[in-house]
Amino acid sequence: MSEPCIIFDGREIPFVPGQTILQAAEDAGAWIPRLCHKPGLEPYGSCRVCVVRANGRTVSSCTFPASLGMVVECDTPDLLAMRKLIVEMLFVEGNHFCMSCEKSGHCELQALGYRLGITAPQLEYQFPRRQVDASHPDVLIDHNRCILCTRCVRTSRDLDGKDVFAVVGRGPHRRIAASAGTRLRDSGADVSDRAVDACPVGALLRKRVGFSVPVGLRPYDAVPIGSQEVAR
Repeated sequence: MSEPCIIFDGREIPFVPGQTILQAAEDAGAWIPRLCHKPGLEPYGSCRVCVVRANGRTVSSCTFPASLGMVVECDTPDLLAMRKLIVEMLFVEGNHFCMSCEKSGHCELQALGYRLGITAPQLEYQFPRRQVDASHPDVLIDHNRCILCTRCVRTSRDLDGKDVFAVVGRGPHRRIAASAGTRLRDSGADVSDRAVDACPVGALLRKRVGFSVPVGLRPYDAVPIGSQEVAR
């Protein structure tokens, strides 16, 4: 009996029942851009960078299940334009100074900007005033770079078995905070927590290890984001 398939950008790719569109695409070597999604975590679907069109309906591919005969469009001009706009908004809504950021070359937001051809955002920069919590002896949170993907929240909960991080506030005041409203030093965070590595940007950083890997030798300095995943 043949495997069930979806039609992904004109080609048949198999899937295992229960897989999402994104999982099926990855298994077939097709990479879909994403920011909030990370393997091993419960799909969240908040960033909307992974949106595709499934049977004519726009959905987040990291949460939407694949089904027999489903026709999926990913790399259409309108979907690419939508992703580009989302990434541009994330840049201008925060303070992302890539040239001086420790995460440069390893930052998924920066790498997506390059892959989508964003040389300079067309939207107006907001330059918000945000705090840096450097109270912990080994880890800091720079809210200027946070994109609210909640990967740290979900990793702390699901993989570290802790509740170090939480989302607080509403609207433009929504932010990541240490648990129970404490400062990071009082939250139970540890430098070895996997949540520290889950951040796709430079919002969560270890202290005293800055630029240990020189610029030019970092993953996205050499090849575009997605190349590593497809090559697995």
